[in-house]
Amino acid sequence: MPRKTVARIDTRALRHNYRLACRLASPARAMAVIKADGYGHGIREVARALASDAPKFAVACLEEALAIREAGVDHPVVLLQGMHSAEDVATCVREGFEVVVHSGYQLDWLEQAGETPTVWVKVNTGMNRLGFAPSVLADVMARLGTIAAAEKVAGFVTHFACADDISRDDTDQQTRIFSEAVVDWPKLEKSASNSAAHFLPAQPSFDWTRPGIMLYGASPTMGKTGPELGLEAVMTLEAPLTAVRTLKPGESVGYGYTWTATRETRMGIVAAGYGDGYPRHAGTGTPAWVGGNRIRLIGRVSMDMLAVDLTGAPEACPGDSVELWGRHVSVDEVAQHAGTIGYELLTGVTARVPRLYEDSGNAAAG
Repeated sequence: MPRKTVARIDTRALRHNYRLACRLASPARAMAVIKADGYGHGIREVARALASDAPKFAVACLEEALAIREAGVDHPVVLLQGMHSAEDVATCVREGFEVVVHSGYQLDWLEQAGETPTVWVKVNTGMNRLGFAPSVLADVMARLGTIAAAEKVAGFVTHFACADDISRDDTDQQTRIFSEAVVDWPKLEKSASNSAAHFLPAQPSFDWTRPGIMLYGASPTMGKTGPELGLEAVMTLEAPLTAVRTLKPGESVGYGYTWTATRETRMGIVAAGYGDGYPRHAGTGTPAWVGGNRIRLIGRVSMDMLAVDLTGAPEACPGDSVELWGRHVSVDEVAQHAGTIGYELLTGVTARVPRLYEDSGNAAAG
């Protein structure tokens, strides 16, 4: 039998989070961002689960968009990084994908192709990764006008650098730069807000928002967990207790003996580690949950195992399932203890962990 280390994916919670994004975005619409294999949740299954709610999806690259088509979902899909080669243009036209254009060489490819997909123009408002400077936008639009029919130009996008930190005014500044940059094209659509921007008071949503991490129940906002923002955990990472023993004062556990018992301690070994995507840097004190009780990690996480202090769960025994993150322990809490963010943990769950998809109590192996 396979070991019982699994990631349970609650598609009902996924839809709940998407609908919350829609309420926060209104009157704008929300395109669901499902890149990076649906933030580790399975892009095909996420696309199917949201197909009845989301009118449009967004991904990073062509192979992710094609995976949505392979899932049998024919919704519009926006490629946020646009085309990575000239050959991509024909595929995007054939599949009806919408592409973000951020550089001159992509305009060259469109010009050479003849037929063009629907295009969004990325505006660099200060993040300085991708996009055209506002000062050259008129030239870009003029050139695009000679390449694509007017109806093929959907609008403009930008990306916020600091929306997760409500103490900063950078997002206000980027919003102003974006609004001023595109003012000459009022009929074209605009998209700026990432997950974090949904929770900023008085933040303009324009025409489309792009919720990502919030769809999966993790927090996009510094100092807040997903549940504190009204989000529900979509992934529950759980693994069984495989051994329980009592350590005497002075005895240690795990590599490096980084934790030593100061009192008699009932300890459990959990069948999960960094080989499954659990963060190695989640040290002693990182929360977990078993049998209705919060417990804590002790010692160093290894590739296939980690140790927990069962003092707070005296009834726990081998075979019991331990929640490493999910509904009882937010992935944001674990991330904080590991010195990272929920995004990295969710996308980092490895392929050897089966995803089990559940909706309204019905489960099916992914």
